[in-house]
Amino acid sequence: MDTIWGFVLAGSLVVLALKLAGYLIPQHLVEGPALSRVAGLVTVALLASLVVSQTIGGEGGVMLDARVPAAAAAGVMLWLRTPFIVVILGAAVIAALLRFFLGMA
Repeated sequence: MDTIWGFVLAGSLVVLALKLAGYLIPQHLVEGPALSRVAGLVTVALLASLVVSQTIGGEGGVMLDARVPAAAAAGVMLWLRTPFIVVILGAAVIAALLRFFLGMA
């Protein structure tokens, strides 16, 4: 077995153990407004970090290409409460135009 598959298997077992351990936690510790708020904020922070790392992360460093202005424009459109499909299409059009006219990767 390759080393990577060993890590995948080990990670899967850890996740399964964590899931099973979740059933042992008393219900009153899981419910509550503070924990719900923290869980929501952690979810948003993880998603934001994933978007940033996928947008500017390149091979061996930071890579600024057409995705950066497209993601910034999408952020502005979301802040203006534009419908989500318009945000997606707008960001795609901006990235496509930058790639076509400016030759950005």
